[in-house]
Amino acid sequence: MAGRAEAAVHRHDMVVIGAGLSGLRAAIELSDAGLDTTVISKVLPLRSHSVAAQGGINASLGNVAGEDGAMDSWEAHAYDTVKGSDYLADQDAVEVMCREAPRTVIELEHMGTVFSRLENGYIAQRPFGGAMFPRTCYAADRTGHNILNTLYEQALDREIRFYEEYYTTALVRDGGRCTGCTAIELLTGRVHGFAAKAVLLATGGFGRLYSRSTNALINTGDGVALALCAGVPLKDMEFIQFHPTTLFGTNILITEGARGEGGRLYNSNNERFMERYAPHSLDLAPRDVVARAIEEEIAAGRGFEGGYVYLDLTHLGADHIRARLPGIRQIAMDFAGIDPITDPIPVQPGQHYSMGGIDVNNRGETRLPGLYAAGECACSSVHGANRLGGNSLLETVAFGKLVARAIVQNTQGLPAPATDAVRSRAASEQERIDVLLGRKTGENLFAIMDDLKDTMFEYFGIFRDERHMKEGISRLERLQERFERVHVKNKSRVFNQALIRLLELEDMLLLAAVLAQSALRRRESRGSHTRTDFPARDDEHFLAHTLAHLRDSAIDLEYEPVRLGMFEPTEREY
Repeated sequence: MAGRAEAAVHRHDMVVIGAGLSGLRAAIELSDAGLDTTVISKVLPLRSHSVAAQGGINASLGNVAGEDGAMDSWEAHAYDTVKGSDYLADQDAVEVMCREAPRTVIELEHMGTVFSRLENGYIAQRPFGGAMFPRTCYAADRTGHNILNTLYEQALDREIRFYEEYYTTALVRDGGRCTGCTAIELLTGRVHGFAAKAVLLATGGFGRLYSRSTNALINTGDGVALALCAGVPLKDMEFIQFHPTTLFGTNILITEGARGEGGRLYNSNNERFMERYAPHSLDLAPRDVVARAIEEEIAAGRGFEGGYVYLDLTHLGADHIRARLPGIRQIAMDFAGIDPITDPIPVQPGQHYSMGGIDVNNRGETRLPGLYAAGECACSSVHGANRLGGNSLLETVAFGKLVARAIVQNTQGLPAPATDAVRSRAASEQERIDVLLGRKTGENLFAIMDDLKDTMFEYFGIFRDERHMKEGISRLERLQERFERVHVKNKSRVFNQALIRLLELEDMLLLAAVLAQSALRRRESRGSHTRTDFPARDDEHFLAHTLAHLRDSAIDLEYEPVRLGMFEPTEREY
């Protein structure tokens, strides 16, 4: 377009993409090390999805004894995590996380996080699914909210520069390294370039691939797709966690902390049906076990009309619910018209978390020098085939700090970032946006997005089989064909959210294809990946990570062995 101003290019030592817990914790560590650090976020930082985390953060503090009076340890935490992962987690990575956990929680407390307390003044810990000990530290049922506000305050105190409401469109490679990125400023529609010695992706998961999800609308997998398109493989994308208790009708998360406080699940026959599926752990079995159990109860006709079961908290008493679960009570009252003090909550499984993501090592390094990833967008393989509740907040904060330390070490002595490649890519990205906005007619992007979400939940949900997945892949291919003709009616440059949705949809279709192909190729059942045609776990052939590459616009899959160590794979029993 003639007369367009040259793209603005910003130069920093370090660019962090994403302002949730991983991004903020990393930015704080990088700033403290003396690096000129900036954070790019497509929403205001306090609207990052981390704010929605409810139940708590795991650490083997040992403030509450187990049922036999024994005290928790990092080794017990590691065992629970590896077992919960159905032995797909890399055990050296799990050890790093579990050893770091107590230090992480105490550090957050010293920064200003207000945790709930025991009568003796110690940080309170509640039991969570799949854990031998009560190790989940919590701030009532608003733990993520408390931690995110704490870290944001710390970042502001350090005067870290934030580019808020910027949508990242591409990573820049130059000389075999990642040297920056490009992003649209939502206010103006202008593409900016960011040159840096290194880039950290901390963009969260991709739960909005599914029609029933607890995730915020912003969780569309932007960072994961950016890495894939930059030549970095994705790992274990077939493993999607479905949280067993989301509010029927809206799929707002009803924290596992509700069951940790003593909540009970009942079917329409008023049976505590978890006695059939996990006789020892009952309602506090791992999430994959409970989610499958609820779906089986509904399929057998023992659910309530519409497809849900009851989560009953009434026996806990009004004072306990008001003190420990005030947010859940408010959600139930506001969005279902139910007061859990007097009535049970209708719940059903919904997509909640993505175990897979960008392939990284224990230091958050990708296979592209200069590019790092942390948090849910990354797959450091601490969750394997199924994440335990309370480990996600731990991973975000612990690895946010550890990855930042690796970046500091790796960028020492590097020259100031060059800007030519970034400037060129920003110009080409602006041209791409102009072409998209210039289309006069075509497919409706929102219709395609709705069809994508329905397809993913129907064909790649809790239960999977080859015939249905192949049909689902055919549907995804047709959606991709429709996307090639997509257009947006809004031609404005100012806060054009339709344009952002279009760019998100492009990423979502790519990630859906990777997820689908990975799920089809894994011919076993493990953790959250349940194949009705291959119901057994197959350690002989699939005790391995799926690695997905994008080569010549095609998805290429290969496998990499799981790193074992302290614990040999055994059958999971709860």
